[in-house]
Amino acid sequence: MSKAATFERGIHPAYHKELASGKAISQAALPKRIVVPLSQHIGAPAKPEVNIGDEVKRGQVIGTTTGFVSSPVHSSISGKVIAIAEFPMSTGRMVQSIVIESDGKDEAVPFREHPDYLNLSADEIKAVIKDAGIVGMGGAAFPTSVKLSPPKEKPIDTVILNGAECEPYLTADHRLMAEHPKAVVEGLKLIMKSLGVREGHIGIEENKPDAIEAMKAVASGEENITVWPLEIKYPQGAEKMLIKAIKGREVPSKGLPMDVGAVVQNVGTAFAVYEAARFGKPLIERVVTVTGSGIKEPANMMVRIGTLMSEVIEQCGGLVEGAVKVISGGPMMGFAQWTLDVPVVKGTSGILVLSQDEYISYDDYSACIRCGSCIDVCPMGLNPSMLSILSEKGFFEEAKEYNLFDCFECGSCAFVCPAKRPMVQFMRLAKSQVKP
Repeated sequence: MSKAATFERGIHPAYHKELASGKAISQAALPKRIVVPLSQHIGAPAKPEVNIGDEVKRGQVIGTTTGFVSSPVHSSISGKVIAIAEFPMSTGRMVQSIVIESDGKDEAVPFREHPDYLNLSADEIKAVIKDAGIVGMGGAAFPTSVKLSPPKEKPIDTVILNGAECEPYLTADHRLMAEHPKAVVEGLKLIMKSLGVREGHIGIEENKPDAIEAMKAVASGEENITVWPLEIKYPQGAEKMLIKAIKGREVPSKGLPMDVGAVVQNVGTAFAVYEAARFGKPLIERVVTVTGSGIKEPANMMVRIGTLMSEVIEQCGGLVEGAVKVISGGPMMGFAQWTLDVPVVKGTSGILVLSQDEYISYDDYSACIRCGSCIDVCPMGLNPSMLSILSEKGFFEEAKEYNLFDCFECGSCAFVCPAKRPMVQFMRLAKSQVKP
């Protein structure tokens, strides 16, 4: 048996996938109220196109783009607009949002279907993706239509779908591939056509054998698409790591995947692309893993965008006694929550509830002991120890000289640090104080 593809360095945390990996995707209940942020993506926020008191339908555009790097937002339910104001997001920011109260009817606007979706031109595919408000669903939330429009001097020859889902606990992508493999592959074919690319790859960690089998069965009829079993290692799903593992290409410092002829998309994004192109469905719901030992009934749920986390948690039986932390996303790159009245957005892959036994505190961190553990595991080959010290002391410009912006905040350094230093927070502080 051939060795699984992988990258250099990285870590092996406890994965805890078994809590939800066997749970089929269930449909979350229709929310009573949704809070739809106008900025769920990298780039310019959307501009509200509704007013308080307006009646809206499911799939209706309620926010339009205000720049090239932007994305429209849609209502995920039918009902009445009751507020337009700033509300908290899972990242901790206050963002202008549109609040809609459900009328219980769930009426939709007409969706423009394309039974011959594979005959759409490249420009038509990109227009469909843009109009549907599709963004990267692996966490970065970069507008997909922009990512599929690289400059002419950056020719693309490879598309890679990220099905690694290396973040502990999360199983949303796993279930999507196991249950809807054809839709994911069709989405990949549309992405490839939009870029004029004939080479497609799907990378999946080996701890998802049923997903690998399902995807291989569908891709076997596609001569230009290959499914790659990947070594179980974090952060295997980072785009630069995937490109290295599958194509052997190394993205240069301060560079992007397009600099080595590659585009990486999440499998959830590919699924959304297929649904938009085939059924005319905008991105108004997504699969969310609700898991952790602090939740009574772990699940993978198809949740309407804008549904409050408190409502999703309630549908999973609520919190167990002794639950101490709720995280949007996974434990490595997610954001701890100070309130559960924050909405599920396009980039929400999971809601993780930790018990005291799982919780690691960084409150009592100490000075760096120069052990070098963080250097040994950094997938980007950086010196996280020096970056954290410079940031802690306020030497932010000096931190840039250590390739600060090559750090993608995977958290591997913090995971292995014996001094329990909050390395990722130090990196984020430094990035906020200087320009790339």
